Amino acid sequence: MLKIGEVAKSAGVRTSAIRYYEQIGLLPSPRRTGGRRQYTDDVLLRLRVIRFAQECGFTLGEIRALFAGRRYSARLQQHARDKIAELEGVIGRARGMQSLLRGALRCKCLTLEDCGRLLRQAGRRST
Repeated sequence: MLKIGEVAKSAGVRTSAIRYYEQIGLLPSPRRTGGRRQYTDDVLLRLRVIRFAQECGFTLGEIRALFAGRRYSARLQQHARDKIAELEGVIGRARGMQSLLRGALRCKCLTLEDCGRLLRQAGRRST
């Protein structure tokens, strides 16, 4: 069993964040011994998913809805599909920027106008 300070240190979050996640339903309420929270190792896995989802742009509300540990209703299924489409757009834009930067490294004289031309050309190829 882990104490809240141990969990916070291992997960790289503040104890206040852990308490807040419990309050909003992202983490289940832990067992208490003598009024002190006692966590199993599973809490570290949940915190890893929460942090990863946040790094990917998910809000705490979206994380709570999409990773609540229950079957997806039709509404949640649609929300998950919408989020996947949103992530695909982000990935596409990131790949475009990656390509732009690779071009800049090759020519070493890229101006903002040249960047615009490259973006315009890339747009023509993808349509």
